[in-house]
Amino acid sequence: MLANITQLPIEPVNSLITPYHLRYVTPQVEVRGALFHEDKVLLVREKSDGKWTLPGGYADVGLTPVENICKEVQEEANVIVDNCSLVSIRRKGSGPYDADIREFYKLIFLCHCTGDIEPKGGHETDEAEFFSLNDLPILSTGRTIVRDIFDAKTCLDDTNTPVIVD
Repeated sequence: MLANITQLPIEPVNSLITPYHLRYVTPQVEVRGALFHEDKVLLVREKSDGKWTLPGGYADVGLTPVENICKEVQEEANVIVDNCSLVSIRRKGSGPYDADIREFYKLIFLCHCTGDIEPKGGHETDEAEFFSLNDLPILSTGRTIVRDIFDAKTCLDDTNTPVIVD
């Protein structure tokens, strides 16, 4: 995979991987996208737990964070977004998310739609729809908490809001 990404032959890439690299555990990266339309937020319902969340998932190797979130929103909600800006970087273990043995950072983005907004579920989600901030459904709190949604709304309302970093 590294040889493919770096466009180098496999032999030099193999020499870069030492036993240190194989033992050193680093956090994974998760991206989530907040898209607002008519004062409502786009949420998707996860097939895995039947609860709602901002569209997103683990970042794929070889894509930038913005490319990842654009891909995730399209895959999970069938909505094409761009012009995404970072709202927050959080360590899952530091927040009120559901407990998890894995270590990862959550990157929340504010996204803007580039075309028609007709959300529908994808391969990991069975529904996608917009919800009023005063009437949110039961959230999949391992993925998204209410604070993530309201922080993104604050950034939408005030573009000078600084990025939140744990």
